[in-house]
Amino acid sequence: MKDWDASRLARAAGAGLLREPGSDTAEPGPRGTTIDSRRAGAGELFIGLPGQRSDGGAYAAQALGAGAWGVLVAPEHAAAAAETPTAGAVLAHPSPLAGLMALARAWRQELGARGARVVAITGSTGKTSTKDILAEILSAELRTVSSPENFNTEIGLPLAVLAAPADTEVLVLEMAMRGAGQIAELTEIAQPDVGVIVNVGPVHLELLGTLEAIAAAKAELIAGLKQGATAVIPVDEPLLGPHLRADVRTVTFGAGGDFALEPRRSGAAVEIVGAAGARITLEPSFREQHNLRNLLAAVAAARVLGVTPHGPLQVRFSRLRGERLALKDGVVLINDCYNANPMSMRAAIDELAERAPARRVAVLGDMLELGPDAPRLHREIGEHAAARGVELLLTVGALAEQMRAGFDGEAHSVADAPAAAELLQRLLRERDTVLVKGSRGVGLERVAEELGAGAQPEREHRGGASPLERSAGPGHR
Repeated sequence: MKDWDASRLARAAGAGLLREPGSDTAEPGPRGTTIDSRRAGAGELFIGLPGQRSDGGAYAAQALGAGAWGVLVAPEHAAAAAETPTAGAVLAHPSPLAGLMALARAWRQELGARGARVVAITGSTGKTSTKDILAEILSAELRTVSSPENFNTEIGLPLAVLAAPADTEVLVLEMAMRGAGQIAELTEIAQPDVGVIVNVGPVHLELLGTLEAIAAAKAELIAGLKQGATAVIPVDEPLLGPHLRADVRTVTFGAGGDFALEPRRSGAAVEIVGAAGARITLEPSFREQHNLRNLLAAVAAARVLGVTPHGPLQVRFSRLRGERLALKDGVVLINDCYNANPMSMRAAIDELAERAPARRVAVLGDMLELGPDAPRLHREIGEHAAARGVELLLTVGALAEQMRAGFDGEAHSVADAPAAAELLQRLLRERDTVLVKGSRGVGLERVAEELGAGAQPEREHRGGASPLERSAGPGHR
């Protein structure tokens, strides 16, 4: 937005312009946007959002003092900021969050006018990994920007949009939700050309109640697509059927769909059969079954945009999503503790079962927001772990303790992550493979941090380089 002057930016945000920026600014508009006053350096637009503990708008003067291009804050803070002697634009909005969202919507429209296309990805699990895979595929041919880490909410998604340079050709956005109406709100900002729903599963049951309601919430992405856009969905998800539209093209992935995996042969290559029998051969840097399914969704979306991947595909996944760390004595730690639900928990246990060369150890925490069925769903995870040959189970939290009712091997239960880290260090043996997974609120990254201090990634593609750093396209890596 560096070419937008203060008046245009204020109109886009629906804000009042109380003060112009200083005359010595290098560009008419800001070079970036932040909601953290500590990062509001030269050329930045600081948007002060009210929070649970403090109101960001109260830091407007601090941001201007640090050299920010300007601030967008509530009227009471804007009036005070306009009186400061430091230079910088001052914009007032009764709801700074609404201003942020409106500004992102306007910038997305500007990008579209310049030829950029937008892909939006949601799903109960795997949406971040699918985003990472798709961004890597597209960046081989197009100037591609994708949401960094978990910028997938009503705050994060607008910031991801505003971070896209003016010459962006494809913007890949992730959308998260906890309740009805949230995907619709994000879709209205993103205005996607392609909408991808990775899957539908028992996540946020505490808030939405049924799988049908979860499917309807995810399908808000389909409802918000413009006429002629494309929806990419799993072929085997009947709950999405009632939400499909005749004026939106539907592309399916999975066995029997428009894009399907051929049975895997020996070696690293993966063959995908696409529309009209076209074959795509890839050598991905991952081989987990759930990520191969995510690969299908990503390839389907790429083909909609006219990009056909081929050959080696090195993907750097976002942090805490299946990172494999090599510890001493041949122990491998699988750090998959960003979040958890019954679908992702089963997939992670399956991966542990298939890849562990020796003893399989699972450190599993509570799966939150599952509602009245939570005890049963946790017990079923214990049953699944037993069926897949997990030999040592360590549960973390009151809900996760229910897993022991379905598990017939060696099991221990602790109340929190620090206790889990302490006990696990006494239980480990040489060549163990340890899966660490639980809902974000359990904080199991503490276990991985204590055990994996100084450890090296087992595989180079794992690790959390920001997508905004890596996926600018040819010549912008």
